[in-house]
Amino acid sequence: MSDALAALRLHNPDVILIDQSAGLKVVFQFISDVKSTLSRCQPVLWVNDLAEIDCFRALQLGARGILKKTLPVESVLECLRAVGRGNVWIESSLSDHVVGSLDRRSSPRLTPREKEIVHHVCAGMKNKEIAEALAITAGTVKVHLMHIFEKTGVKDRFELAVHGRRMLGVEHAEEVARAEGVPG
Repeated sequence: MSDALAALRLHNPDVILIDQSAGLKVVFQFISDVKSTLSRCQPVLWVNDLAEIDCFRALQLGARGILKKTLPVESVLECLRAVGRGNVWIESSLSDHVVGSLDRRSSPRLTPREKEIVHHVCAGMKNKEIAEALAITAGTVKVHLMHIFEKTGVKDRFELAVHGRRMLGVEHAEEVARAEGVPG
């Protein structure tokens, strides 16, 4: 893995695809090493199958995408582009119960501030980073997240990152792009 880190330092890529075949322990350590060495580089984990808890662990360590090897090429490209833009991308592997509850609440009535927080969570930001970006306290971010969880039916940050873009809808994505000066 040290050869791989040396190659990454030399080429300094924006996004890397990491195969899980070396084993989760090795891969998780590699993701951590990549994030500590090249903070700009966004790892995407390429898996045969991965338990939800392992998905969460990979995201905690710095992975910004989790991609099943069985997905079509279009999905692979969608994932890599999304991660390259700073988003988190995960194929939905949540239980039917969770997906069903999200579908029933597919358009929750979030406040503009709550929508901003969902956007930042989808970008992989931590509460402290969100607080700094929005000029509010981390405690206020936590309260907003609690309200978002109640309104949307998601149980944690992981599910919010997975389903946040769909919750925000195209409308909000265009608002954010305009605010960031990106043509929509």
